[in-house]
Amino acid sequence: MTRSSLTTPPPDAHPPAAHPDAPPPGATLASHYHRCFGCGADHPTGLHLAARTPDGAIVEAEFTVGEAHQGAPMLAHGGVLAAAMDEVIGMSVYLLHKPYVTGRLETDYLLPVPVGTTLHLRAWCNGITGRKAYLEAEGRISAPDGPVAVRAAALFIEVDMEHFAEHGDLAAITAEHQDYEVNP
Repeated sequence: MTRSSLTTPPPDAHPPAAHPDAPPPGATLASHYHRCFGCGADHPTGLHLAARTPDGAIVEAEFTVGEAHQGAPMLAHGGVLAAAMDEVIGMSVYLLHKPYVTGRLETDYLLPVPVGTTLHLRAWCNGITGRKAYLEAEGRISAPDGPVAVRAAALFIEVDMEHFAEHGDLAAITAEHQDYEVNP
């Protein structure tokens, strides 16, 4: 993975500790929002990622490239692949049981991904320092041990739920995130 110093954990970063209220190993993770492009079941052309954590530290999901996700004829659009990487990384911060947003996403494209291909996604956190989380993901073609088609490294920033209330829809946030306190 080619990465910048902005997505490389600094020497003082530490591995994340499991939050006592985080989803347990084997759990399926809830979507961010039912209309989320990445994981929402109600988005008509979304990725519909259904993520799970096999061990409480890693998140896995699958994404089948559809016709609506094309860039070049019959090939996945690079931006859609980046969105899939961002989404699986975003799902992995659920394990930290804190709200985070993407600060930076770096994506390496290694192989073309044809329409109809199932991409097996995997994400994990390499370290945390202050409000910054350093994460990685990979997408493999056709099987969890298939060839790597795309890799990503990211910097996510911890925010308060007020961030979403100020810039988004407070009623939707409150309805879908009862476990977080939102004070507008």
